[in-house]
Amino acid sequence: MATSQPNPAPSAHPLSEKFYFAAWRWHFYAGLFVVPFLIMLAVTGLMMMFITQFDGRDGETITVTQGTAELSIADQSAAVLAAQPGTIAEWIGPKAPDLAAVFRVKTEDGQRLVALDQYTGEVIEVWDRRAGWYDLADNIHSSLLIGDTGDRLIEIAAGLGIVLVLTGLYLWWPRGNAASALIPNFRARGRALWKNLHAVTGFWMSALLVVFLISGLSWTGIWGGRMMQAWSTFPAAKWDNVPLSDDIHASMNHGSANDVPWALEQTPMPASGSGAGITGIPEGQAVDAGSVIALGRTLGMEGRFRLAYPGGGNGVWTINRDSMSGDGDDPFIDRTIHVDQYSGKILADVKYEDYSLAGKAMAVGIPFHMGLMGTWSFVLNAVFCLAVIFVCVSGLVMWMKRRPAGATRLAAPPEPAGMPFWKGAALIAVLVSLAFPLTGLVLLAVLTVDVLLLGNLPVLKRAVS
Repeated sequence: MATSQPNPAPSAHPLSEKFYFAAWRWHFYAGLFVVPFLIMLAVTGLMMMFITQFDGRDGETITVTQGTAELSIADQSAAVLAAQPGTIAEWIGPKAPDLAAVFRVKTEDGQRLVALDQYTGEVIEVWDRRAGWYDLADNIHSSLLIGDTGDRLIEIAAGLGIVLVLTGLYLWWPRGNAASALIPNFRARGRALWKNLHAVTGFWMSALLVVFLISGLSWTGIWGGRMMQAWSTFPAAKWDNVPLSDDIHASMNHGSANDVPWALEQTPMPASGSGAGITGIPEGQAVDAGSVIALGRTLGMEGRFRLAYPGGGNGVWTINRDSMSGDGDDPFIDRTIHVDQYSGKILADVKYEDYSLAGKAMAVGIPFHMGLMGTWSFVLNAVFCLAVIFVCVSGLVMWMKRRPAGATRLAAPPEPAGMPFWKGAALIAVLVSLAFPLTGLVLLAVLTVDVLLLGNLPVLKRAVS
């Protein structure tokens, strides 16, 4: 009689299953850090979009009764300074004839905005430029009200957000019925319903979330300011034989609000007083706010555009139309023109087509990010922000439902046994470190804790698992 064969050893888990659990574990870790930031960014983003849409950011929605003729800029300026003493720093033209002109005035107590009826000279309203609800939301959105530290934390969260998207897409990838991965299954119940809604919503918003994360990262201090902007900024060398100031364009920004195009922020300003440039204001005509605004209109500026006054002896007049600032909903006609304050000559004229590839992407990406490219972008962004909040909340609900009742431990997804996934994760972390330095350092730190500490300290492993 033949001897019986021993039962075969249980087969190891398939490699695909191990990768699934590894991706789930990293998705969970990334979510722990990212979810609070995504909720904050979505809520403050909604606040800023609704305020801009219905109340305006710089007084652009204040109405007036259209008259037969506007007062001269000199008379308008006199009326503004009579109501708000100081130094005029900027004129902001109205989008339409029945909207007010706005002036920015520098005072000892800060920047003031003055809304003026350009037909009668009546001052309608005076307010602090950066002290409203929009500005509070903007400051939280960009720095958490804690300056560079907040900027760095948000940069880390945005980078980890990309990791969250990639691991989420791997977990979502259909492994059976493809329709269930694309269409919500409302027949499911309990955690299965939450998981389905989380996955389907996350898939449909994933591409847009990456666009928002990348465009947001481009404003951050390390990846944005020291890497992308530094490599992609507009080269001042294109301004032939024009002397440069010690100031860069970013000096025209105020607080956390960015008033100049991303591609120009780190480009040096041209300087007045050299006689360089091409003819702008005809020789013999006074070079003042009125003539420079008229020059802007001659050059094709229509509707709402801005005039920044010269700052100092070598400063320039700057005519600017920027969709990022809400001047229009078409970023392809954005334009920045610098004029010598003494000769009236045009020192620089930068259009959308002059930007680098990254500069062009940001010129479109930022107003799109802010919902400023028309009603369609406002509606799309509002729905997107609500989807982000839902995905974050549903992820938290799934975590709470998965945790054992009464448990105080973190209940992270289990580490797949018998798989050296940490080597691949380390390689990914190194690559991410090169692309997104702060995020990569965090990934390396988490990988070190997960592999070295949790694997060798049972107390910590029990607290997490």
